[in-house]
Amino acid sequence: MLEVTDLHVYYGEIHALKGISFRVAQGEIVTLLGNNGAGKTTTLRTLSGLLAPRQGDVRFEGNSLVGVAPHDVVLKGITHVPEGRRIFNRLSVVENLEMGAYTRGDSAVGQDMEQVFTIFPRLKERRSQVAGTLSGGEQQMLAIGRALMAKPRLLLLDEPSMGLAPVLVEQIFETVLAINRQGVTILLVEQNAAMALSIAGRGYVLETGRLPLEGGAQELADNPEVRRAYLGEA
Repeated sequence: MLEVTDLHVYYGEIHALKGISFRVAQGEIVTLLGNNGAGKTTTLRTLSGLLAPRQGDVRFEGNSLVGVAPHDVVLKGITHVPEGRRIFNRLSVVENLEMGAYTRGDSAVGQDMEQVFTIFPRLKERRSQVAGTLSGGEQQMLAIGRALMAKPRLLLLDEPSMGLAPVLVEQIFETVLAINRQGVTILLVEQNAAMALSIAGRGYVLETGRLPLEGGAQELADNPEVRRAYLGEA
C-alpha cells in the first residue's frame, strides 16, 4: 500500500531524513519508534505532503505522492493526526468533525459522523461544546475522529498517547485497534514503545534520520537494544 524509498528530507541545511526506506501493507498496523529528534514527525509530515523530499519517493497504492499538495493527499486516502492534536479550538466538536469532511461531497457525512460518535461516545455527549474546553483525552479523540471523517484508507498517527493519563492511553490504543479492524491501515509514531509494539504487527526504529532496525513487533520487543533504549530496561 505504502512504499517509501531512499527518502531524504532537509530543513534548510539540516539533513533530517537520510535515505530511509520502509513499507506498510494494506491492513497492517506498523509502528515507527524513536527518541525526540529522530525524524518521526518529519516522516509523517513528508508522507502527508507538508514537507517536500529532496530525494527519494513515496508511493501510495502505486502512485507517487512527491509534489502532491496536502489536500490532494487527503483525497487520495491518507489522513494525518498530528502531534499535539491541532484541533480547531474555537469551533465546536461537530464543526471540527465537519472540517474533517471538507474534501467530501457525498451524502454520507452525517452517517459517518454518527459512526465517529459510536467509536467515541464522549464526543457525542459534548457535540456542541467548544473544542478548546475539552480535556486532553477528549481532544485526542476529536483529532482522530476528525481524521476518520475523510474516510482514509491509511491513517497516520503522531504520538496519540502524549500527555494522557495511563487509563486514557489504554483507551486510545484500544480504539486504534478497533479502527484497524474496520479496515483502516495505520502507521503509528509513538514514544510509548511498549504500547505501540503491543498492537502493531511490525515496526521500524528511527535514529537520527536513519532506520537501523526493523522487524516484527515481538522481535523488536525482544531485542536487547530496543529494550534498553525504548522499554526502560537496563
